[in-house]
Amino acid sequence: MKRNWVHAVLMIASYWMASMLPLQAQAARCSQGLVAGNWSYTYNGTIYAPDAALIAAVGHFHQDAKGNVTGSQTHTIAGLTEVEDITATAAVKSDCTGSATINVYFEGTLMRTTTVNIAYDNDANHVRMIFTSLTLSDGTVLPVVATLDGNRVLNER
Repeated sequence: MKRNWVHAVLMIASYWMASMLPLQAQAARCSQGLVAGNWSYTYNGTIYAPDAALIAAVGHFHQDAKGNVTGSQTHTIAGLTEVEDITATAAVKSDCTGSATINVYFEGTLMRTTTVNIAYDNDANHVRMIFTSLTLSDGTVLPVVATLDGNRVLNER
């Protein structure tokens, strides 16, 4: 009797695991082309330069199917606001994670380069990022703690 019960549990577990395979395959289907489109975002956090200063931005970008990004943002640091242009190169993995290197310009001059790690969700219509580095144009590396939250506005699919 005990053997039949164990067999039944194993059969149910096997069926459940097999039924999850299509979901796992569906979840791992991101690509550069899938995330291409127009996006809007906000980010906020703290930069240490050398004292802690709050940072925030609202912006938009266009990402093409090759991972090229262009856009602009209104950025504030410790209450000082600037409108900046951004360019980036982004890479997307099939599991809907990725990374990007972002160059930020003010009036045509490179101000800083930031790297981020990325996670897409909601059928690749929502993106979350965390800053992993921030380097000023003179090579100074500043510690930063910041996250970005964005939504697709228009896609290229």
